[in-house]
Amino acid sequence: MHAERLLPTHVAPDGYAALRAVEVYLARCGLPKDLIDLVKLRASQINGCAYCLDVHSKDARKASVSEQKLYLLNAWRESPHYSPAERAALAWTEALTNVAQTRAPDADYETLRAHFSDKEIVDLTYLIGMINVWNRLAIAMRYVPDGA
Repeated sequence: MHAERLLPTHVAPDGYAALRAVEVYLARCGLPKDLIDLVKLRASQINGCAYCLDVHSKDARKASVSEQKLYLLNAWRESPHYSPAERAALAWTEALTNVAQTRAPDADYETLRAHFSDKEIVDLTYLIGMINVWNRLAIAMRYVPDGA
């Protein structure tokens, strides 16, 4: 990893390790890997984080997320390629990533409840919070995406 400003792994390694520990939990929490990748990509699109888009698009391909889902993610509402559960998760991702404007609408929350358990909703909320932390860290420190 290369950063044009500070590199958190060197400056504050314990804090970085704590963030990584949350990622370990999220990887094991039971949410489908492809859903995790779609959520990370969508939040990173909204936040304009080139580094995270690079990393998570590669992760999504490894998780066998279809090319169509990757290409159309920015227009998921108009695309037939997403399941109702994915749509609910993506709406929640947008609502929480833009929480200052949306205030996490009841309608989005109620749609989630039709597709996810209470634990899954909390884990999804942790996931969205974490990718927003990573986006802010990468943008603030000017992480540079890999070349190839």
